[in-house]
Amino acid sequence: MQSKYLFIAGSVPLIALDMWHTGAVILWTAKVIIVTYLIVFGLCPLIFHYSYGFQRKILFLNFVHWPPSVDFDKPESVGLQGARNFYLSTNESVKIGAWQILPKSLVNESVKWSEEEFNGALRNPKRPVFLYMHGNSGNRASSHRVELYKVFQELDYQVIAFDYRNYGDSDPAELSEEGVVKDSKFVLQWLMEKVNGTVPVFVWGHSLGTGVSSHSLALLAGDNLQPTGLFLESPFNNMADELSYHPFSQIFKHLPWFHWVIVQPFYGNGLRFESDKHIGDIKCPVMILHAEDDIVIPISLGEKLYQEGLRLHKNDSNQVTMIRINGSLGLGHKYICRYEPLPKIIENFVAKCQSRPRQ
Repeated sequence: MQSKYLFIAGSVPLIALDMWHTGAVILWTAKVIIVTYLIVFGLCPLIFHYSYGFQRKILFLNFVHWPPSVDFDKPESVGLQGARNFYLSTNESVKIGAWQILPKSLVNESVKWSEEEFNGALRNPKRPVFLYMHGNSGNRASSHRVELYKVFQELDYQVIAFDYRNYGDSDPAELSEEGVVKDSKFVLQWLMEKVNGTVPVFVWGHSLGTGVSSHSLALLAGDNLQPTGLFLESPFNNMADELSYHPFSQIFKHLPWFHWVIVQPFYGNGLRFESDKHIGDIKCPVMILHAEDDIVIPISLGEKLYQEGLRLHKNDSNQVTMIRINGSLGLGHKYICRYEPLPKIIENFVAKCQSRPRQ
């Protein structure tokens, strides 16, 4: 009996030690959680709020180089045939890297074309030219963009695809909404001077590029210069709403300081991309394309832009059109280029715009 009591008595320190160890682990875990919470929901948002450089990086994602290494002098390296690389220097002396991609009917003829012959192709009145303005991250060689160029090529349209400042092989000038809009305005003006009114010019903006293109066209409207039509693929209505609905924002959105920390500094630093204001100044017809399963820019934001565009253009459905793509197709944010009816949609819109009297 004595040994039995000794065993039980001797176990008490072991149980106490185990309980102490468990308590220490719980306390340590609680400290880690608290510190992590303070960093994620306190320190990081404050850094974001007061750092314009951080805001620009989050918005533009130009540090994401994908594909990681591209020989821009060889568009064929990413599967493009009948394309050439060239550079433009803007009014601010910013070098812009660009590709000219020929229509399918001219691809085989262009094997040894000179620069003059490529420039001459831009003045062929039978073949519309599409100016492509891409979204954030990557460059003009990103795979989903190349897929879309090939859709245009198969339709026998030409493409000018370029990289804004600080993207691709363009100059590392300071990034801002004003800066990328200036770059885009310059390229569009250059293109319209090249075609000299003989060729229909269409602008295609994707994602952030919808904000860039809308702003650019609104400014050019003041100079009475407009392309034949504008396509907005996966657009948002303004940056404030896009920040509020972006999946990365959802972990912060419930906090009372969300608007002050996240949205307000963007607007204060001129990163607004207010397409719902600019669309009212655009004179050419606008086609909005949006997939229902887009989680990066929810279709509700495309709907808001569409409704505001209609309102500003007095409910003229010939001025602003929207096509909603079924989410069951899984095209999401990047792959509307794979939508089977897309070529016919583009052809019909191009024909409608060309038959419309120029304003």
